[in-house]
Amino acid sequence: MLLNIQRVSCASVEVNGKIVGSIGLGLLTLVCAMPNDNNQTCEKVVEKVSKIRIFEDKFGKMNKSLLDVKGSILLVSQFTLAANTKSGNRPDFKNALPPVNAKKIFDQLVEIFKGKKIPTKTGIFGSHMKLRILNDGPVTIPLEFH
Repeated sequence: MLLNIQRVSCASVEVNGKIVGSIGLGLLTLVCAMPNDNNQTCEKVVEKVSKIRIFEDKFGKMNKSLLDVKGSILLVSQFTLAANTKSGNRPDFKNALPPVNAKKIFDQLVEIFKGKKIPTKTGIFGSHMKLRILNDGPVTIPLEFH
């Protein structure tokens, strides 16, 4: 699984002119399911993302996690994270999991976050989405899980 996490003051996702998910303080997380991803991969992702210390403590050091700050997460499916740009000028996305399987993995990920009592919002899988992000820092971190 490929992810791009962004520490945000607020973020929202819009589909067809309507906001379908929004959060205040937390993480906007772009998610690309890859071949061989499974429930175990989802569990690892939730463990890492919920505990990664990228929120500032009272001294301005990144020592706090999403759990520590009682933040929310906005999960957005993003197959373009798997872009292969090695040849030509048009990226290919052959490395991403096909949509039917990717949706199952994405849905599992959402349920695991919710099961950990982390306020969780999403976009709409497979839709054209517009994101509004107030990235805090800015802090943006790519993550890869096998």
